[in-house]
Amino acid sequence: MITSKGLNQLGFTSLVDYVLQDDSDGNGAYIKTWISSENQPSVSAIEVAHATWQTAYDAQAYARSRKAKYDLLNQDEMRYDDLINSTTTWQDAIAAIKTEYPK
Repeated sequence: MITSKGLNQLGFTSLVDYVLQDDSDGNGAYIKTWISSENQPSVSAIEVAHATWQTAYDAQAYARSRKAKYDLLNQDEMRYDDLINSTTTWQDAIAAIKTEYPK
């Protein structure tokens, strides 16, 4: 299957090097226009590159989940309150996130 992720993994950029279009039969995308001066990669090379990208993406699932949780915390305010109140609220919140989403 041809994917933009696979092509991007190979170093190509959408609308600069290629244009994809979905097949009207529901068979996935195909390369509508190849713009790059480099040779067009084979479908199997694109599939291997997509699998490589997917493996790297999946390996970082914990990091994306942690980041989403970290972004929800008002960390500066928590650190300030901990300093003023001699508490560990911020450290406890970070530890809970790391426990929920381990590496």
